[in-house]
Amino acid sequence: MQGTVTMYSTTWCGYCQRLKKQLDREGIAYTEINIEQDPASAAFVEKANGGNQTVPTLQVVPSSGGAEVVMTNPSLAQVKQALGV
Repeated sequence: MQGTVTMYSTTWCGYCQRLKKQLDREGIAYTEINIEQDPASAAFVEKANGGNQTVPTLQVVPSSGGAEVVMTNPSLAQVKQALGV
């Protein structure tokens, strides 16, 4: 078990598209939420980013039961480190 990854994104975000391809290539599962279609998720992203709707914003919970990590526009290496893989 690798933990859980939730990616808050938009359809037009190039950084989101790139990270999704990298996660797919590495076999890292994630749940994607489009903040333009979900006001509660947009509010979460704004809270995490000083009032800005900056995407991709990821919410990562490692399988080890460690603390949840919220990251904005992380690298693949940062996501893997947060997951503990």
